[in-house]
Amino acid sequence: MTLRNESNSGIMAWLTGRLGPWPRFLLKRLVSLFVVLAMLLVLTFLLIYLVPGDPAVRKAGIDASAEQIEFERKALGLDQPVHVQFIRYVQGVARLDFGTSFITKQAVTEILQQRFPRTFQLAGTGLLIVMLVSVPLGILVGALTREGRNRRLEVVFMSLTSTTSAMPEFLTATFLAFIFAVTLNWLPVGTTQKSTAIILPAISVSLRPVASLARVVRLETLNVLAQDYIRTARSKRLPAYLIFMRHLLPNVLTAALTIGGLVFAGLLGGTVIVENVFAWPGLGQRVVDAVFNLDYPVIQGIVLYFGITVVLINTAVDILLALVDPRTLVLSE
Repeated sequence: MTLRNESNSGIMAWLTGRLGPWPRFLLKRLVSLFVVLAMLLVLTFLLIYLVPGDPAVRKAGIDASAEQIEFERKALGLDQPVHVQFIRYVQGVARLDFGTSFITKQAVTEILQQRFPRTFQLAGTGLLIVMLVSVPLGILVGALTREGRNRRLEVVFMSLTSTTSAMPEFLTATFLAFIFAVTLNWLPVGTTQKSTAIILPAISVSLRPVASLARVVRLETLNVLAQDYIRTARSKRLPAYLIFMRHLLPNVLTAALTIGGLVFAGLLGGTVIVENVFAWPGLGQRVVDAVFNLDYPVIQGIVLYFGITVVLINTAVDILLALVDPRTLVLSE
């Protein structure tokens, strides 16, 4: 057994040794992607057992007879062994067949096709706001407060970001809707006919990650500005913009992109709440209805869709990070 393991590890080492840095990097990311997707499939399949209640009873109805419940149990395949149910579930996912909603009798695939683009649009807009606001803000405050300068600015920045990052999306969305939609009547809510309708939901879902990421970027800026090569560049009388563009920005972007995928995952979760506040026609309301009514196929489909999206975004971020900072190719070895 030991000889076999040593032989297998030797073959893998020989194979990876024959590949260049980029092929090795992409191969590892592909294997990681496969493993994560497999785990995601298992977890979403187990939701039918983890969520309280009986799917057969839920589909047949509370007043259904024992014969009707047993019929629905067979129709759902719940009378089969667990491994057979899992194989059928994977086959259905491969065909993009997530079943039918117990409540609306609508295909889950159709629900996802209708509503997920709106949710992705909201989360994507929120991510764009996060990156465009937090990175420049963090760099600016970090540059102004380096080496103990501008203590008042540092206190104000830390206080505001701490307060903002602690506010839940529901409270932020309610506050913004009351001020800008109800009181001032500047921006619309509950519609997608106007392009400005996405402004308030996008701001609501992005304020917390903007505050959190701005703090991270500021700390990274302070760390970079304290490095010896920055002092050397200043001693050579290099222009400030050149120092920031050549030395500071790549390091800060690396840190920002590293947690960019996690930020996007948080944004997707935040959209569930914000969409209900602003009546945004995404998956938010469908998630709430599915959980409240124990609509198992819809819950499984939405969770799987969200999970696959987050995994793919994280993989894309890793590749983009390697393009921006090739040092990550070495660190990932």
